[in-house]
Amino acid sequence: MRRLKRVPKMRHFYIYSVLFLLFLPIFILIFFSFNESKLNAVFTSFTFDWYVKLFENSDLLDAFKNTILIAVLSTSISVVIGTLSAVGLKKFTFKGKSLIDKLIYIPIVLPEIVLGISLLSVFALTNLELGFGTVLLAHISFSVPFVITSVRATLFALPQNVESAAVDLGASRWQVFWHVTLPLIRPGIISGALLAFALSMDDVVISYFAAGPGTNTLPLYVYSNIKTGISPDVNALTTLMLIFTIIFLALSAHFQSKARAEREL
Repeated sequence: MRRLKRVPKMRHFYIYSVLFLLFLPIFILIFFSFNESKLNAVFTSFTFDWYVKLFENSDLLDAFKNTILIAVLSTSISVVIGTLSAVGLKKFTFKGKSLIDKLIYIPIVLPEIVLGISLLSVFALTNLELGFGTVLLAHISFSVPFVITSVRATLFALPQNVESAAVDLGASRWQVFWHVTLPLIRPGIISGALLAFALSMDDVVISYFAAGPGTNTLPLYVYSNIKTGISPDVNALTTLMLIFTIIFLALSAHFQSKARAEREL
């Protein structure tokens, strides 16, 4: 009996230890965003100055703006391409389909440095000038396979009789896709979009090869300042991003629970 009682305690200790190790770097980052010293090693005194100086750092704000814009655009385009591709691969049979099914997973398992060099070679062969456009194309290229994989997983779990019933009732292919298939695969689309957005936000390697001299993103900005020391205003920006993320997740969970309660009524 004593041994059985110890198991839940050890399990809880293990869970809390893992969570502590995962969130400890985030707490340290937030802690040093209020540090008066520029060194992220010793806490001297508490201050809000870095949150004020953050909006005076034009290079950091431009990098953050480029990161958000590229992430939003690449995610939007990747969701459209990935969703239509997943539906086409699921519903239609054509020559070379099995080969395409296998090729989709190559960008996912391929090391980022190999993909970055490959994209740089393509841009050089096509005489594309490195800049905002090439970074956007690079992010789309590695985001689409993740969206396809996420949407296809939802499509395979989709009951076939639902679409057949809609066709029997006189719905066209477009109506079946828009009013039946799309709402049912929405969770897969949302998960693929969130994954693509997260990958685009923190990408360093591929962006390094695709970005030109006048284009900078937040991960590249942080990477370029590692040797000289990261300024605490970067910690302040990251803290604000974390706060907005928590607020967004809380609002999303609230509206989802509200919608679930309305459906149960």
